[in-house]
Amino acid sequence: MDWSAYWIPIRLSLQVALLASILTLALGVAVAWWMSRARFRGRIVLETLFLLPLVLPPTVVGFLLLVSLGRNSWIGRAAEWLLSAPIVFSWWAAVIAAVVVAFPLVYQTMKTGFLSVDRHLEDAARSTGANAWQVFRYISLPLAWRSLLTAYILAFARALGEFGATLMIAGNIPGKTQTLPTAIYVAVESGNYPMAWAWTVSIVVISFGLLLITPQLSRRT
Repeated sequence: MDWSAYWIPIRLSLQVALLASILTLALGVAVAWWMSRARFRGRIVLETLFLLPLVLPPTVVGFLLLVSLGRNSWIGRAAEWLLSAPIVFSWWAAVIAAVVVAFPLVYQTMKTGFLSVDRHLEDAARSTGANAWQVFRYISLPLAWRSLLTAYILAFARALGEFGATLMIAGNIPGKTQTLPTAIYVAVESGNYPMAWAWTVSIVVISFGLLLITPQLSRRT
């Protein structure tokens, strides 16, 4: 077995998952905080839209991203003009796909965490002159810390295992966009079962470890 080829998808997957989980957490925390406090017409429709990637087939999500970010879309043309390279079939495309599919998990987890915060504590902070940012930073976020930790680990694990949307928008370019799930798919198709098993065991061990340590870290926190 070629061990140099073995490590490339693992390293790329971890890099994509790390960046995607950070971006997803930042976006999910901001949106969840806003949605847990806002009241407006159409709120349910908007929230349903946020959760849609959770139930849609990954290939559908990937197709929609491909249409939205492709070279024929205005977003794709603008990004290509700014970056001097297209978004699709790039490393960044894999990150975007991971962010989209992981966002519903982060959003739902953080929304539950923010709703569990005692509103009387927030009101007390406001009554002493704290602004919205100070209430969020010093009251709401620390009290929802367990949800924050859980949301990040779920986002990382989901980004690590993303396959369908990534294959549609980022492709399967070895050393560039080939993540662990797509590498396993190609290995199975080509009959390279030893490599497929090695990658499968790797992603199972990483994902199992992440889910195993989440309760332990939450209790310590």
